[in-house]
Amino acid sequence: GLFVWHLKNTGIRQVPCQFVHLCRVANARFITFQYFNFLKRMYVTQHNKDLSQRAKPKSDSVASPFRELQQLDQEKKVIHKIRPISPVHQPLSETSSRNELREMKSAAEAEGSVTPVRAESKEDRQWKEMKLRLDDLPGILARLSKIKLTALVVSTASAGFAMAPVPFDLTCFLLASLGTGLASCAANSINQFFEVPFDSNMNRTKNRPLVRGQISPLLAVCFAASCGVPGIALLTLGVNPLTGALGAFNIFLYTCCYTPMKRMSIANTWVGAVVGAIPPVMGWTAATGSLDAGALLLGGILYSWQFPHFNALSWGLREDYSRGGYCMMSVTHPRLCRRVALRHCLALIGLSTVAPVLDITTWTFPVISLPINLYISYLGFRFYRDADRSSSRKLFFCSLWHLPMLLLVMFTCKKSFLEKEDKGDLLGGNHGRAMEIRLP
Repeated sequence: GLFVWHLKNTGIRQVPCQFVHLCRVANARFITFQYFNFLKRMYVTQHNKDLSQRAKPKSDSVASPFRELQQLDQEKKVIHKIRPISPVHQPLSETSSRNELREMKSAAEAEGSVTPVRAESKEDRQWKEMKLRLDDLPGILARLSKIKLTALVVSTASAGFAMAPVPFDLTCFLLASLGTGLASCAANSINQFFEVPFDSNMNRTKNRPLVRGQISPLLAVCFAASCGVPGIALLTLGVNPLTGALGAFNIFLYTCCYTPMKRMSIANTWVGAVVGAIPPVMGWTAATGSLDAGALLLGGILYSWQFPHFNALSWGLREDYSRGGYCMMSVTHPRLCRRVALRHCLALIGLSTVAPVLDITTWTFPVISLPINLYISYLGFRFYRDADRSSSRKLFFCSLWHLPMLLLVMFTCKKSFLEKEDKGDLLGGNHGRAMEIRLP
């Protein structure tokens, strides 16, 4: 019994020693994790040197190192002084506030000497009140009245006056041209007055005088009234009441119908075409005092010409029109925009053919005007087929010289007043001779 008890005691005591011995043997026989990583690093460095990390070369600086040293020296010179914050319950005295203001001024002067560019940029970003100079006023008013568009309106009215089959009256011509120009200036000024918040969102119109604040809205309205009232009075009293009524109707149509419709419906393009077709009719009525077939034909030519002209222009400004909130065919109905432009290019050929039928021009006018009408129709077809900026730009620039060329050819082929008078006398003589034969 004593021998068994001794064996049990010695076995229990040797169990921990045997466990430690087994762990040592396992560590000696098996590779540890640290030793495995060490072997892996040795293998990579000896057999595959491309996998080792390489230091990236420093990129060459654009600026010279001398400027960088100067900037570092300037930044070191700038000392920002941190003032202690006074407790809330202690009110600041006047002397302490003055001292703080002086310190702030001195610090601002020191910083201004170091970084003058930043100070200028901050001043430029601030809102400034723009002062109106008398020297700049004519240019501002010219941009307010869209002087180039006004010149185009006056030229079309002059063409209508020259095409009238009556003797040329210089005084009436000058009065009609001046009145039409004043009415156009008034309409354009009112149009810009209404569209200030929308023009500010467009790149093409963001530099207009009212948008930039170069002129006050009151002054713009006064300028429009000072142009519109004398212009309509001059057309009514100096020319004839029919021309004055057409001028007043055109101002109303442009400002009260076309301008608000630009943000409501694509029908604004057709209304704007009517506005552009009225000036040559005004020139005709100024010369004859009546609405004849010739006046309607000139109005129809101007009406059809405006669709390829404006649709091609608006195609390149689709982003601007959508940003400004305008409802244009080029934005909402691009295929219709191109189709309408091509349709009215072809309509110019038909209208030119109608002119000799109405006894306004000779038959040489459709023949001479056919090449330029075919060319603008070809560009209209290219614009319809390709639908890109290049084709629209070509059509637009062609329309700029097409209209003056067409009106000039029409004027050269116009039937003279003497031919019509002789024809009327001949018809009157034949009618009288027939009456004599019928009388007993």
